[in-house]
Amino acid sequence: MRIVILGAGEVGSHLAKMLSREANEITVIDNDESRIKTLTDYADVSAVLGAPTSIETLKKAKVDRCDLFIGVYPYEERGLNVLSAIIAKKLGAGKVLARVQGDDFLTSENKLLFKELGIELMFYPERIAADEIVDQLRHSASSETMDFVHGKLQMAVFRLDEDSPVLDLQLLQFIKSLKPEEAKEFRVIAISRNNNTIIPSVDTKFLYNDLVFTIATRNGIDSIMRRFGKTSVEVGKVMILGGGNTAEMVAASLARQDIEVKIIERSHERCLELAENLPASVQITCGDGRNSDTLNDEDIRDYDAFVALSGSDETNVLACVVAKKFGVPRTIAEVENIEYIHLSEDMGVDTIINKKLITAGRIFKFTLGGKARFVKYMSGTSAEVIEYTVAPGSAITKAPLKDIQFPCNAIVGGVVRGSEAMIAVGDTQIEAYDRVAVFALPQAIKEIDRFFK
Repeated sequence: MRIVILGAGEVGSHLAKMLSREANEITVIDNDESRIKTLTDYADVSAVLGAPTSIETLKKAKVDRCDLFIGVYPYEERGLNVLSAIIAKKLGAGKVLARVQGDDFLTSENKLLFKELGIELMFYPERIAADEIVDQLRHSASSETMDFVHGKLQMAVFRLDEDSPVLDLQLLQFIKSLKPEEAKEFRVIAISRNNNTIIPSVDTKFLYNDLVFTIATRNGIDSIMRRFGKTSVEVGKVMILGGGNTAEMVAASLARQDIEVKIIERSHERCLELAENLPASVQITCGDGRNSDTLNDEDIRDYDAFVALSGSDETNVLACVVAKKFGVPRTIAEVENIEYIHLSEDMGVDTIINKKLITAGRIFKFTLGGKARFVKYMSGTSAEVIEYTVAPGSAITKAPLKDIQFPCNAIVGGVVRGSEAMIAVGDTQIEAYDRVAVFALPQAIKEIDRFFK
């Protein structure tokens, strides 16, 4: 696939590196020579130096021949990516996507308007991150979750503590310990251990500090939590460190659910803006949340969850560690440096939010077959989780799963057929129009996609 990416900032560079690994032909446009050089030094991509809205620059990048155009120019003037995407579409680009800076672009009326102008997707990373945080707070026993088909199937990730009842059990022993009805409701699909992700075999043992990836029907969530020694936390009070756009959106969403929210923000001016923009029920404290004395003075021990969104990875991680020491059951940190993710998890942060990974999942589905409905990168692993709608006559429907030679670096976790959700096993026969949840390591993605075409 030929892909043109406008912008060699953090998001554009991450996308370029990721998509180039999938044997795509990538061209990146930017008017900053240093950003271009930094990217081309470590990624196998072509680069065009020029103004982002210049028709001549876009033509030089051959947008007229590209299958996908992605506008993610960093710190752009309002609407720059949208304008570039529209021009690219008029020049002949296949699908065009654009990053926007603000919720107003994403109202139903405006999305329809831009759809008519040819833009397939507009995305606001801060909104995506805010929605993810609110969703993770609903699933307080796991470090990360993902819902399929409106929650009929749920993927949940659990870190094994030193008192976990499954430690040192082989997977086969664990399966044999399940009641017959439990075995139909959930399944272990992967384990992340020492920065490596494995699809477990029957003799794989559960070890301390493993991240265990599971998939369950709606009825199976309670059983799997119990089996892994996890208890759910009712989140009624949330403290947020940092008052940026993401924090504002999280606070507004939680307030609508009658959850008590307090934001700690250093800037007096920003505190005034937040007080004006947010409901009166949201408490705004002007202070330095990096100081543990401040957190103590703000009664952090009384809160069920602590969300660190300060703009500094180091501050967010350390603040979550402090919150844990104060006894807060649930911590979430925004960490934008991907290299810090595993370190943050090892330090005890429950959930990591990375805008680049979340945004990349939204974009990556456009490089797959038309039946890929959703892609998510789970922060504790290099793997991807994909939801497919099965096309009639596709290879996945030709025989039971055990007989179709599905890639060994991937696993079909579950299937939704009509209103029925089921956990996939070797004898499962996939049918046309099923919604299928697939967990896959990166090297298997292209091969998997062929099964659904």
